[in-house]
Amino acid sequence: MSTRSSRGRRPGAPDTRAEVLDAARASFAEKGFRATTIRAVAASAGVDPALVHHYFGSKDNLFLAALEMPVDPRELLAPVVQLGPDGAGERLLRTFLSVWDDPEIQVRLLAVVRSVLNEDGGQLLKEGFIPVVVGPVLSRLVADQPEVRIPLVVSQVVGLIVARYVLALPLMALMPPEDLVARMGPVIQHYLTGDLAAGVVEPV
Repeated sequence: MSTRSSRGRRPGAPDTRAEVLDAARASFAEKGFRATTIRAVAASAGVDPALVHHYFGSKDNLFLAALEMPVDPRELLAPVVQLGPDGAGERLLRTFLSVWDDPEIQVRLLAVVRSVLNEDGGQLLKEGFIPVVVGPVLSRLVADQPEVRIPLVVSQVVGLIVARYVLALPLMALMPPEDLVARMGPVIQHYLTGDLAAGVVEPV
């Protein structure tokens, strides 16, 4: 009697989704974002690529799931983008702080940051998270030079994460969110829409 190769969920596997995520994490860590393919992840997990698409939809979504992000930055930033470039620096920072200052979410985000800051994580940040997840969203707020403006914005946000949440420097960790917005919002706004040749604006 002839047999056909099975497609979809593998028989006898109670948590195929978790096995796909394990295979994805290993591939992203070893090969980086660009070289990882859904087909290769599926082969490693012993499932059909269609099942990976069923669970995650796209490689971008698979990447976010593999990082175990408690929030989707694309959804988080969507309202910021919808209101346009004017005032986007303060809105972006206020939204960012509202999530990071939530104790439950902060614990999970710190776990993600620490995994990204390990020896393999820098490649994932450079190849995957910034250009694939954050870059396309922020590019809708800039009129020119996205290749310059977006890294400048990211540098401010990453620096804030490290200073306020990872190192917990007293001044940064204890500063009220609205004070941070007032001081850093104009800088981020300058990077988004200002004249980069004119230098950075002084925080208020």
